[in-house]
Amino acid sequence: MFTVTEYSAELMKDPFGILTGKRYEFSLDLAVEEDDELFHDEGVTLRVVYVVEEDSARIAKYEFLTTSSNKYIDFELEEDEEKMVFAFCQEHFDSSKG
Repeated sequence: MFTVTEYSAELMKDPFGILTGKRYEFSLDLAVEEDDELFHDEGVTLRVVYVVEEDSARIAKYEFLTTSSNKYIDFELEEDEEKMVFAFCQEHFDSSKG
């Protein structure tokens, strides 16, 4: 399991107007325990694309990256982690509205 230490959220532009809803890109810096298989010395960042439509919201995509070199980490969220990340995005996406 991990905890979010810092985050940023930004409304993604849709220059062609073809996507439904609004998309927000979250960058979550994570604290990961050393004995966790996700742990990396460089740090771990989770990039999340969070979609808000009329009456619903969802995570459209996510990827783990090393914080300092931005390299892809082939890892999937466990069900409880995905619920936690979804709740985090749901709570914080307002900060990126503009």
